[in-house]
Amino acid sequence: MGSKTEKRETLTILHTNDLHSHFEQMGRIAAYIAAEKAQGKPVCTLDVGDHMDRMAIETEGSLGAANVDILNRSGYDAVTIGNNEGLTFTPERLGDVYASLNCPVVCGNVRMADGSLPAWLRESAVIEAGGFRVGVLGLTAPFSDFYRLLGVDVSDPFAGLQGRVDELRARADVVVLLSHLGLASDERIAGMTEGLDLILGGHTHHLLAEPIDIGGTVVCAAGKFGGHIGRIVIARDAQSGRCVVEEAGLVELADVEPDARVDDAIAWHHEEAARRLRQVAAVSERELPIDYEHESELGNLLAQSVRRFAGGEFSLVNSGQVLGPLPAGEITEGLLHALCPSPINPCVVTLRGSDILRSLEQSLLPEYAGKKLTGFGFRGERLGGLCADGLTVRYDPEAPAYARIVEARTSERTIEPDGEYRVGTLDMFTFGAGYESLSRGTDKTFILPEFLRDLLRLELGRPGAALEASAARWVRV
Repeated sequence: MGSKTEKRETLTILHTNDLHSHFEQMGRIAAYIAAEKAQGKPVCTLDVGDHMDRMAIETEGSLGAANVDILNRSGYDAVTIGNNEGLTFTPERLGDVYASLNCPVVCGNVRMADGSLPAWLRESAVIEAGGFRVGVLGLTAPFSDFYRLLGVDVSDPFAGLQGRVDELRARADVVVLLSHLGLASDERIAGMTEGLDLILGGHTHHLLAEPIDIGGTVVCAAGKFGGHIGRIVIARDAQSGRCVVEEAGLVELADVEPDARVDDAIAWHHEEAARRLRQVAAVSERELPIDYEHESELGNLLAQSVRRFAGGEFSLVNSGQVLGPLPAGEITEGLLHALCPSPINPCVVTLRGSDILRSLEQSLLPEYAGKKLTGFGFRGERLGGLCADGLTVRYDPEAPAYARIVEARTSERTIEPDGEYRVGTLDMFTFGAGYESLSRGTDKTFILPEFLRDLLRLELGRPGAALEASAARWVRV
């Protein structure tokens, strides 16, 4: 880092990441940005992705338009996309919503399946800020198998990066990478790439109170959910014209008074979203309770919905995906969203019987059913036990742990440790989240863009589905 000198011109770079639609913080962020700009010195404001999260009613009800409006009102100069933008919206929807964004969306490792660049995306951008030229690159996490199902190709973020930095270096005073890759990747890039001044990170929600300097590249990150904003001061020497990072750190926003106009806009978006989500999505024939430690009708209905939509000999899902019971009568889009907010997609995998049986044993353990889990798209409060459809599990709750499953069988065959079975389940399990043995599946078929709440809507529309969910899958012996 450079030393302070009064003779130097300065540029302030402000950065956010992983807001995940925490709109309650966005008024504070906007106020802080406005206060910095009011000082009369050049300011460049950047976001590193996962600004949108469909758990929030404002985002779900507007399909991202509320986020774009607040980005515009806050005065951002460039953003990149995270997996929450790229995987929970179709490319077509992103094109519609980003058409209203007042700044460029920058990402260098995203293409359509035909190799073309989406109309809403740029490989790089040069932002003019008070005589400073800020070159901005972006990269997003390569969940390639998932993106491919949306007709999108997300490539290796490291390939060709040095060439893109070199090209931008020739046109900019400062070169900044918006990296929605995670801290380990940020450190790798800093060590392998020359000419990169700043890496502003995200994805792994790391909070760097002190920046990391690797070979002259300064790595920064502002945590998650808008509790902090990153602040960097770039100084340019009056004689040499060389720009250096003079200061880099974080500002806690808890005591910042929100921008009232932005908060008013957020309140309007909330009301508009609530109005749209009052549309009736389905009708439930009966009330369906949920239980996180034992079998329940709503858990069974969720398992039914996955098996019927995705296929498989049987299905396994966790009850923690549902946040409360389903009442009888009309079910609105908003209620479905409130009960099942996670952007989780179904999939079908081939699993060994030993891994299936181990996960069923774990489902009977309080430390699994009550496990707190964050990330991987999961927005529930606890993991919950496993719910099944197409599978009958006979168990002895008095037997020792990991020896309680007496038998598990489909209508046609018993689950044997050495056998292989085609199972409808959830994408989050393939990441090793929750029931770890379910991540060992092969021949994975992911299904996008439908979320679990979409599957519940379809299943509720099937006559007799609620009654079927009352049939026991777990039988105590």
